[in-house]
Amino acid sequence: MPERPLALFAMSTKTLSSVYPPEVLDRLRTSVEVDPSLIAEDFRDPRVRSALGRAEILLTGWGCPLIDAAVLDAAPKLRAVLHAAGSVKGIMAPGWWKRGLVVSSAADANALPVAEYTLGMIILAGKDLFAARERYRSLRTFPLAEIIPDIGNFGRRVGIVGASRIGRRVIELLRPLDFEVLLADPYVGEAEAAALGVQLLPLDALLRRSDIVSIHAPATPETHHLIGRRELALMPDGAVVINTARGSLVDHDALTEEVRTARLSAVLDVTEPEPLPTDSPLFELPGAFITPHLAGSQGNEVRRLGLSAVGELERLLAGVPLSHQVDHTELERAA
Repeated sequence: MPERPLALFAMSTKTLSSVYPPEVLDRLRTSVEVDPSLIAEDFRDPRVRSALGRAEILLTGWGCPLIDAAVLDAAPKLRAVLHAAGSVKGIMAPGWWKRGLVVSSAADANALPVAEYTLGMIILAGKDLFAARERYRSLRTFPLAEIIPDIGNFGRRVGIVGASRIGRRVIELLRPLDFEVLLADPYVGEAEAAALGVQLLPLDALLRRSDIVSIHAPATPETHHLIGRRELALMPDGAVVINTARGSLVDHDALTEEVRTARLSAVLDVTEPEPLPTDSPLFELPGAFITPHLAGSQGNEVRRLGLSAVGELERLLAGVPLSHQVDHTELERAA
């Protein structure tokens, strides 16, 4: 049997067993030599340094320290970084591609639970479920056989801001349903929008026409407060803002004012700052539904990230193209 290449874990010790539970770890060990008791949380650790000098593959995840030039210099045999999490922007120092490294990410696997969360919130928002729950809780009764006007999801317009991995997943999940889906993304053309089955609009036009706006753009200096006071004012009365991307994309002071007047509602899984200050009015406003950054992989969903990395490893060793290889030229406009 050929000698298996050496792999090294580089991630948080406390998350390793969730990302690589026993059955995933067993599958991993059929392809590589790896020691789950040796985890690189600090590349300066002498034991880690020794293993780094022999490692051909880094299995990274949440909590991975920065992989900079000094780390790469200490890893002359390294040929691949397989990231069992989302973006690699926070772990790969600029210029890594010049070393001939193959880098892969489980961003697609992590996009699915965020898209599922978003779909659920879109459907609930279209039914005005959050406000209805507050009314029922307050009144403890409701009129039977009443048809409530102005709610429902038949033909409701959903505006997707950003055709990111998650944005595209949301579009895919919405496709079988009876929504009208609009898209704003400066990097998408008419032909691609048509292929996605959405109507491409400038951001302002999308905001004016959407009943529900779901944000999936990357957090960059250019997108800071992409949805600000002016943009929120464009939205029709009763519209809902859903943010599962980054808190910095929305001006929270302006959004709080809109929610306080009950003109808009908000579903926020991310905020600015994060966590919110304990005295934030968003906790108390009935038109705000706040969750603690849990749309991404949690619980049993984390195992999917490890399986994604193992699948990439098997493709790498079989000499076939990776399914989720990172293109460094796209990182600047990625999340």
